[in-house]
Amino acid sequence: MITSQYTALAAEASAEIEVLRSRFLCTLTPVSSDDEARAVWAGTKEKFHDARHHCLAFVIGPDRSLRRSSDDGEPGGTAGAPMLDVLDGSGVSDVVAVVTRWFGGTLLGTGGLIRAYSDAVRAGIDVAKTVRRELMLEQRLTLPLVSAGAVEADLRRRGFTIIDTIWGADVTLTVGSDSDTAPSLAGILAALTAGSVVPEPSGTRWVTAS
Repeated sequence: MITSQYTALAAEASAEIEVLRSRFLCTLTPVSSDDEARAVWAGTKEKFHDARHHCLAFVIGPDRSLRRSSDDGEPGGTAGAPMLDVLDGSGVSDVVAVVTRWFGGTLLGTGGLIRAYSDAVRAGIDVAKTVRRELMLEQRLTLPLVSAGAVEADLRRRGFTIIDTIWGADVTLTVGSDSDTAPSLAGILAALTAGSVVPEPSGTRWVTAS
């Protein structure tokens, strides 16, 4: 089944919990690639260089297929994997979670670490804001300057998304819509422009829903 929409992280968010004097700071950051996620990880390590561990989990893509985790020195399976499980359960994609731990002097044991890293990510998810991203069909059209504003307003009113606008001697609009609505654009433009403007398909794009 092809995914046509998914939930993504909207902006960076953070939350901190404390367990037996150990501090766990979860930082959630929007990312779109493995390289971006690892750059965030490296930046967090540099920023909080006094901490003992910076554990990692990320999920990227409409189908959430790009996924990695790291225990960063914690006992195997006690940090990265539980963090990834929480991200999975949240349904949020395009997100990297880094949980930074400052050791408080008391060993938490395997179960305690799993709970602490999981709870830190849950706390971050609880305060995070998300957006819906939709796969839209793009169609491009060129309008005279004198009528561009009115046509654009009419298309917005009908539920089309204006993805891009290029101003020149004429105005070129890239219009986005779902597969059900896309076929109607040609007829609408014909009525608005007396048949002088014909849209041209120009691919697909993931767009943040308004």
